[in-house]
Amino acid sequence: MIAKVFLIAALAAVSLAQHYGAPAYGSSHYEEKYAPQPYDFGYDTNDDYGTTTFRKESGDGHGRVQGSYGYKDLHGIERIVEYVADEHGYRAQIKTNEPGTEAQNPADVQLDAKPIIVDEPKYAAPQYSAPRPQYHQAPHYAAPAYPRY
Repeated sequence: MIAKVFLIAALAAVSLAQHYGAPAYGSSHYEEKYAPQPYDFGYDTNDDYGTTTFRKESGDGHGRVQGSYGYKDLHGIERIVEYVADEHGYRAQIKTNEPGTEAQNPADVQLDAKPIIVDEPKYAAPQYSAPRPQYHQAPHYAAPAYPRY
């Protein structure tokens, strides 16, 4: 009898159950799209080690950007990149005097390499000579004197 009551209660619970849909996660805020604005910016930096860096860039508000950036270190090694990004893609022209570079044009980039000749560093190890040995005389002790009894 108790089993029948539980069965009827379970059937009633199942028949009264409602479908629960997954909650809708979304934003009630609409993000506004703004048209590109013309801009112009740049900076120059100098550090304590003699390295200077710079960047200059400007955009016309229609998706076209042009600019340049580069650095020069204390030893005179310099790299300057001038670039244009527009409807034809990104195009860069690199001017450098870094050692080990060649004037090749990889990835449709114009590379004007004029490496400087860097001499091998001259290093002279500090002069060192082993200290002269110091000889000391062996200690001499008087023969022990034992008292006689």
